Amino acid sequence: MRICMILEGCYPYVYGGVSSWTHNYIKSMPEHEFVLWCIGAKEEDAGKFKFELPPNVKEVKEIFLDSALRLTLGNKKHLSLTSEEREALELLFSAKTPDWDVLFDLFQSGKTDPISLLMSSEFLNRLITVCKKNYPYVPFTDYFYTIRSMMLPVMFLLSSEIPKADIYHCASTGYAGLLGSLASYKEKKPLVVTEHGIYTREREEELIRADWVLPTFRQQWIDLFYTFSACAYSHAARVTALFESANRMQQEMGCEKEKLMVIPNGIRYGNFCDIDVKKENGHVDIGAVVRIAKIKDIKNMIYAFTEVKEYVPNARLYILGDVDDPEYDVECHRLIDQLGVTDIIFTGVVQVKEYFPKFDFTILTSISEGQPLSVLESFAAGRPVVATDVGCCRELVEGPGDPFGPAGLIVPPMNARMLASAMIRLCEEKRLRLTMGENGRNRAREYYTQEKSMDSYEKMYRKVVSQWQE
Repeated sequence: MRICMILEGCYPYVYGGVSSWTHNYIKSMPEHEFVLWCIGAKEEDAGKFKFELPPNVKEVKEIFLDSALRLTLGNKKHLSLTSEEREALELLFSAKTPDWDVLFDLFQSGKTDPISLLMSSEFLNRLITVCKKNYPYVPFTDYFYTIRSMMLPVMFLLSSEIPKADIYHCASTGYAGLLGSLASYKEKKPLVVTEHGIYTREREEELIRADWVLPTFRQQWIDLFYTFSACAYSHAARVTALFESANRMQQEMGCEKEKLMVIPNGIRYGNFCDIDVKKENGHVDIGAVVRIAKIKDIKNMIYAFTEVKEYVPNARLYILGDVDDPEYDVECHRLIDQLGVTDIIFTGVVQVKEYFPKFDFTILTSISEGQPLSVLESFAAGRPVVATDVGCCRELVEGPGDPFGPAGLIVPPMNARMLASAMIRLCEEKRLRLTMGENGRNRAREYYTQEKSMDSYEKMYRKVVSQWQE
């Protein structure tokens, strides 16, 4: 089987949970061929892979959103749209659900191209119609340039050449879901969507805080990403999530219940299960396997550890991961200097398995998560976790109704005081750490092995392809 993985802003360009999942996923299916259809932000990142691609990756097709800024005017003059095409464009400009298949045909047929459409009287007329209806008191120039900036990457993606595959598999909705829907429709092949977190909700949180968005159009941007998710859900044969509550959110956002299923993450349990209890060295060592990014809330981690040091002077914090946001990384180091806190060690990219023997427990301070692999690996290594109550972290730590007992402590996100209190408790109670660590190891072995996860995906592929052929 030839599988096209459609990836946005992750593998193989950056480290992180989704990238690690993708890499291990492909390696675990050597009998299948893979095509990577990768969406990136900047052309300068072309070919700059952080991972060595497995041999069953047979093709990599890169597409960068800033390439749209270098498009030139084609020779498609005197564009005349059908009534269906006009309606679809007006709905898209309103961030309401258009007939995507009409738009797919429009940009794949060669009838027009992104710049020709944006320079046409048809585009201007559609824009005037929508602006009068939705934004009658907003300067037209503001609306004009906002919609152009929103629509250019969309039109650019819809004009893409589609790689051949037997099945298309998106690792998110968003722009990746848009390409997956396009491919499924034009190539008449099934689409599978897997969400590690709820992509649209994550984009909504970012847009609410974004200072580059004009307040008048903030909701329009948010609605556009909800429109993308609706497109992916409607074209997908199957939509998977990592845990039940994520499936419920997908259903609330419009996905048909019959398409939904849960496939939990899986880790290579055997790589971690033989790690022994940490040898005494006079310190309590805490690990954080995390990218340096705002969504991981490293600053809150630093504030909490500063308080921990007041009660546990021999505590040390190791932060393991790549720098995803260089500006935020500078801010974190500046904060450490301002607080005067010691014993925070940034390791950069390392082999995580080699560090687990050093740790007494691990922490995760994210503002948003799906089902973090770092938590599962910590469990397999017999290390308890202090985690924020995001994604399915509570279910992982406290158990999905299993007999094993808690494998750590859950705290509210963005609450340094409660995070510090939980860390201090595990620092001071060795017996509790050991008990929780063993609970986590049992839970990882029972529910979250890569073998179980891959078997579920294999069965899903076979069923989806079979039903599609029928």
